[in-house]
Amino acid sequence: MTRGDALSQPWRTDAWWVSHFNYADEIRKAYALPTAVEIHDVTLRDGEQQAGIVFTKEDKVRMARLLDEARVDRIEAGMPAVSGEDRKAIKEIAHIGLQSEVYCLCRCMKPDVDLALQCDVDGIEIELPSSQHLIEQAYNWPLEKALALPAEATRYAAEHGLKVSFFTVDGTRADMGWWFKVIDKVASEGHMDALAVVDTFGVCTPDAIGYYVKRVKQRLRDTPVEIHCHNTFGLAVANTLAAVAAGAEVVHATVNGIGEGSGNADLAPTALALKALYGVNVKMDLAKLSPLARAVEELTKIKMPPNYPIVGDEAFAVESGLLVSWWLQTMRVDPKIVFPYDWKLVGRRPPEIFFGKKSGMANVQYALGELGLTLPEEKAGDLLLAIKEESILKRRRLTLEEVRDLCERQMGGP
Repeated sequence: MTRGDALSQPWRTDAWWVSHFNYADEIRKAYALPTAVEIHDVTLRDGEQQAGIVFTKEDKVRMARLLDEARVDRIEAGMPAVSGEDRKAIKEIAHIGLQSEVYCLCRCMKPDVDLALQCDVDGIEIELPSSQHLIEQAYNWPLEKALALPAEATRYAAEHGLKVSFFTVDGTRADMGWWFKVIDKVASEGHMDALAVVDTFGVCTPDAIGYYVKRVKQRLRDTPVEIHCHNTFGLAVANTLAAVAAGAEVVHATVNGIGEGSGNADLAPTALALKALYGVNVKMDLAKLSPLARAVEELTKIKMPPNYPIVGDEAFAVESGLLVSWWLQTMRVDPKIVFPYDWKLVGRRPPEIFFGKKSGMANVQYALGELGLTLPEEKAGDLLLAIKEESILKRRRLTLEEVRDLCERQMGGP
């Protein structure tokens, strides 16, 4: 196979080089992938529910503009019932001429729908507790109330021109027979343009989510399915992808994975994995992922770990000698041999080489080249030992200027 032929394969393009096993027929035949997936961003609502995060109206409008520039399909701008400030923010976002659709979250009651109508949104996620234990023990409702509420509220919303997604809180712990009873009643007596499968407490495995969504698609063949996952066990992104593989057409996510408790499915790995690993069409401009992440860091004052996937400060950084050696030898041939997706694809700078305890001779030669210096082989080995010792002493990596200082000592300079 020539390099040109290789680049025509979905697993190896100008933008990424992932495993061909992702596209093996034996794997793909088990999928029910939609041709395209819409991204429903919930940063401004579910993301803000993280303890201690407060977005002002100006913050929300700024983020909505950034999300729109990133070509996110839908923006959930907040919950009107929370405060007058939220209502003002939602309404302003709905009126600034975004290409993204603007949604908000409502409880399953007509007064909440009226608040949404006052905000001029395109659609609503209308929530209902859907597990018996949550209904009876957290809400202190009889089951009959939960069965009766959604039909009237969803029908009322649709009659007033809103797109309606029925959002089933704690659905993944509900008895499926009961859950379908609620869904069937909404479908027959109320209205839903889409159904959101909601893993509120993040308690499913990817296999379980896939099974769940397949059952839903079999039952509601003509109703789009949305997936909303929480990260309690660190599986929110994996579960979201599993739901898409089973046929879900809309994914809910937040920038940097912010959200109550352990957070939500993170937008960056969700969007990139859909495109590169699953070959699903996503409209979003992935180059905006990094600016979005930085904006949320700034507004929330919550710093991401440096090795955070895709958007972390050091996601494209190498220090260990072997990896640096690989990178220096392959960067001009095909950078994706070491970094499986192009940093420009996700709005990042080129990879950085660091110096420290794990460095090897490749790091030393790179540093000498950057500094315009030369050392005999023996001195270069001494410099490597000095870099390791200094890194251990300072318990951190070294800057290029610190490496210069160590090099000058080896050269007998000042």
